[in-house]
Amino acid sequence: MNILKRILGQKEERAACPSWDALSGMNTGTGRVVNSRIAENLSTVLACVQAISTSISSLPAYIYRRDGKNRIEAPEHPLAGLIQNGPNERQTWPDFIEFVIASALLRGNALAEIVTDRAGRLKALKPIPWEWVSVQMLPTGRLVYDVTEITSIYGGNGRMRRLLEGEVLHLRDRTDDTLLGKSRLQRAASVVSAGLSVQEFAESMYRNGATPSGSLETDAKLADEAYKRLHKQFQDAYTGPQNARKVMLLDQGLHWKQISVSPEDAELLASRRFTAEELARIFQVPPPMVGIWDHSTFTNSETAGKWFATFTIGPWCRKLEAEFSRAVFSEMDRAAYQVEFDLSGFLRGDHGARWQGHEIAVKNGILSPNEVREAEGWNPRPGGDEFASQKGVEPAA
Repeated sequence: MNILKRILGQKEERAACPSWDALSGMNTGTGRVVNSRIAENLSTVLACVQAISTSISSLPAYIYRRDGKNRIEAPEHPLAGLIQNGPNERQTWPDFIEFVIASALLRGNALAEIVTDRAGRLKALKPIPWEWVSVQMLPTGRLVYDVTEITSIYGGNGRMRRLLEGEVLHLRDRTDDTLLGKSRLQRAASVVSAGLSVQEFAESMYRNGATPSGSLETDAKLADEAYKRLHKQFQDAYTGPQNARKVMLLDQGLHWKQISVSPEDAELLASRRFTAEELARIFQVPPPMVGIWDHSTFTNSETAGKWFATFTIGPWCRKLEAEFSRAVFSEMDRAAYQVEFDLSGFLRGDHGARWQGHEIAVKNGILSPNEVREAEGWNPRPGGDEFASQKGVEPAA
């Protein structure tokens, strides 16, 4: 039957699976359909995606060639050229990595076309928005990606074109079927829906609510004319930013009564704080990294930064490295080359920790002074290639 369909030019049918359904949106079970663009209206979702994607895109990336037990930087590799000069004519390397990571976080999948020259050498990497993609499985078990570019900086014409599995770089979030990643926003769709509901309720309350900050009270009965005159005088004297914090003068037995936040409003604020923490938990981002400073101190915020680098950024970098090795390198290159995202870039802003690490590395003969100078972006100096042990300094125990 599949052979007949291919002869007649009919598309392969795909089995119903939650991962495939994730392409268009997610139903939370409450009737609300949430997609990635709607979810980013929540500031915590936007902040988490930005924190992870921009952090990884700012890391230095290197191509190394294995030489026995040694590793040698390989600037001659085509991928090294894309890292240096940009993966395509429209993006820098940080822009490209930021796009790929953000797409994987929000949609569970990120796709980029691998462009080669006639000799099969890597020429460019062109990102493809996941909304343009329809994934099919061939009878052989291989995936194909049908891309319909409705509008594109590369000249989208609305016609579908098919990319084979070996022609794309496909980064996945955690998958349930080994084929497609599943967005963590879909896995926790009810949390996202609740956050949007709370946000919509707060917006509606502030837009339509009639809760003043205080009231003027008196035991006397005011005539209509006196009421209108008092209202106008009070509005002119005490409302608006130019009249903020002015001294209030009251006569005729008038008293000012402050109206505090109602228990319902206080509960709303607490719900928004809790939802923000839940969303940060979904992305494994420590709250201080996205501006949630409740119960934070300088010490635990610094620890949160290290935790973020180790348990959030580190795993995504490893995913990227493995996918580049699988998709971009040929079988021959895979045995000889590797790509590495240098997580030591996170120490660039911590001068004390960075130089303390350099000092330990030099004293123990791990790095030479010139290697430290190279890491700091400085030119080598004469005699700087010698290790501490070569100068008669015994390494520390």
